[in-house]
Amino acid sequence: MNGWSQLERFLQTDPTDVGCGEAMEIMHVYADLVQAGADPEARYPGVAAHLRACGPCTEDFEGLLAALEDAPERG
Repeated sequence: MNGWSQLERFLQTDPTDVGCGEAMEIMHVYADLVQAGADPEARYPGVAAHLRACGPCTEDFEGLLAALEDAPERG
């Protein structure tokens, strides 16, 4: 990757993106909101921005959603 490619990638980064660390810390709450039919993007826009940009975190998020869907109901 040359210097211009790195600069172009940086300039395309959403400034609200919270990064992997912060997204992972709150991802379980974000997933619970999705599963409940709420709008997690309104409450956690930085996590939503990160999930749009980061393939590995998006894969983790989708795996978490799948696990929640397969989990027995709590009660």
